[in-house]
Amino acid sequence: MSDLRERAAELPALPGVYLYRDAYDTVIYVGKAKNLRSRVRSYFNDDRLADAKTGTLIGEARKIDYIHVDNEKEALALENNLIKEWKPRYNILLRDDKTYPYIKLTAERYPRVYVTRRLRKDGSSYFGPYFPGNLAHRLVHFIHRHFKVPSCKVDLTRYHSHPCLEFHIHRCLGPCVQGLTTDAAYAEAVRSVKLFLEGRHKDLAHELSERIAAASAALRYEEASALHDLMRTVEELGEKQKMAQVQGTDTDIFAYYAEPPWVAVNLFHLRGGHIVDRREFYWEDQREFDPAEFVSSLLKQVYLDEPYIPAFIHVPVEFEDREPLEELLSERRGHKVEIHTPRRGQKKAMLELVESNAKHSFEQRFRVLKPSSKAIQEALQDALGLENAPERIECFDISHIQGTDKVASMVVWENGRMKKSDYRKFVIRTVEGNDDFASMREVIARRYGRLREEKAPRPGLVLVDGGLGQLHAAADALEALGITDQPLASIAKREEWIYVYGQEQEPVVLDKFSPVLHLIQQVRDEAHRFAVTFHRTRRNASRLRGELDQIPGVGEKTAMKLLKHFGSVERVRQAPEEELVRVAGSAAARKIRTGLGIVEPAPRP
Repeated sequence: MSDLRERAAELPALPGVYLYRDAYDTVIYVGKAKNLRSRVRSYFNDDRLADAKTGTLIGEARKIDYIHVDNEKEALALENNLIKEWKPRYNILLRDDKTYPYIKLTAERYPRVYVTRRLRKDGSSYFGPYFPGNLAHRLVHFIHRHFKVPSCKVDLTRYHSHPCLEFHIHRCLGPCVQGLTTDAAYAEAVRSVKLFLEGRHKDLAHELSERIAAASAALRYEEASALHDLMRTVEELGEKQKMAQVQGTDTDIFAYYAEPPWVAVNLFHLRGGHIVDRREFYWEDQREFDPAEFVSSLLKQVYLDEPYIPAFIHVPVEFEDREPLEELLSERRGHKVEIHTPRRGQKKAMLELVESNAKHSFEQRFRVLKPSSKAIQEALQDALGLENAPERIECFDISHIQGTDKVASMVVWENGRMKKSDYRKFVIRTVEGNDDFASMREVIARRYGRLREEKAPRPGLVLVDGGLGQLHAAADALEALGITDQPLASIAKREEWIYVYGQEQEPVVLDKFSPVLHLIQQVRDEAHRFAVTFHRTRRNASRLRGELDQIPGVGEKTAMKLLKHFGSVERVRQAPEEELVRVAGSAAARKIRTGLGIVEPAPRP
């Protein structure tokens, strides 16, 4: 410790970031300071060393590094970047079941639009975030319907022989087939989409007005009428946006509930004076919980890397670096940002509401209370980025032994419980050998081909047991049926990652406490159990029939009776003679016992 004290005394009295390293040169803590020497030396005061967290940190540390910067704002930003890079175990690390939804406009020859929760430096344009989460999906569907720019997975680097269903239902211009659209027409649609997503409704309406005039002059009255309807819709959206801006100022409200080491935080987003979304955070490792340090670290990790920052942030406690954080966030936003701790009035009442919700989140997560069916549906919708909350999940699994007796199962979760009356079994008919992907394609095609013929509703989510291969096999089968709007996901066994079709590059990783993960695991495990049970029954039946077929005088009817009653050859062998006679008759029972080589036990002396 004396070496560390000496090192602390050598640090400059300047703003910067300091790093504690252990004996393995691993960064175990990152902090920032207006005065590096003063801040780091304070760790060696007797009262700080008596603190359990600080004492343990200093006891483990072997080295102190520092990075000098020009001011405290730069130190805040650098501290946040280093925490995210190194993930030191003594820092408060953001753990989040939910990220913000954005709309991505890709940088391709024929750009497409997607809902995404991960920002990448790939040349694409990103818009958002959107609250609530399904707003992004609604906007993308609006773009499909009115601008005909798709979200498809078709390879647009080459032409195809025919367009998909999206073109036929007028939700895509069809750039995948030569002659259906022109580069100029597609570029015009993309330009309109960009104006729409940028909120430049007035500019878009003006552009649409010019296109209406051009279409009318060319006697394309049907096109002019459709453009006129779109212009009216855009103008209405612009007016609604203006009204929302007048009604109130964007505000985020944080509150926590803590029973160390467990902590739950709720973040409410107020837009236009209304609560539009809620976000939850959880920690299981905060043994030494310091509210001020905790809130400061949380705000930096939430906002410093986000493109959107609200005008007001309300928090339950004051903290040391509030003013430099306000300045840094104001610079990032381009307008003033204020961080307050409300003491009275309506703002205090709102903070108390968020605190109440944080306590409820804590109870649900750590006291293992069963959430309501509606709550779990909404949580599932949010975690997987679905357009709607799924009331019904159909889950599929394949079972076989080295490619023999291939079967599949489908189990159903509906409105909070497993619905066994809707379970289905499938015998794989067309696949040779051990090909799980082909088996999945067959089962999905049979199930949803039949639903299409019967005009029956599809589930809110199709879930398959497996990784990306199984997911794409299911997607291929649906696409072959012309079904392009079915929510589809898979869960990989080893990592327990969830892949959602359309956003496979961003697997959903939920922590072990997540009720959404528990639900998906429950449904997946039930599908596996049902498939294995069905496979075992068929395997036993095949073996029983095979052995009984070798016994003269035992026909198919008798074999089916035995199969139904006993289920396996082993149970037939072990059955008492009286039970065998009751099922098959005395004559058949004698032949079966002889044919199976059942030896009578020797009589007792």
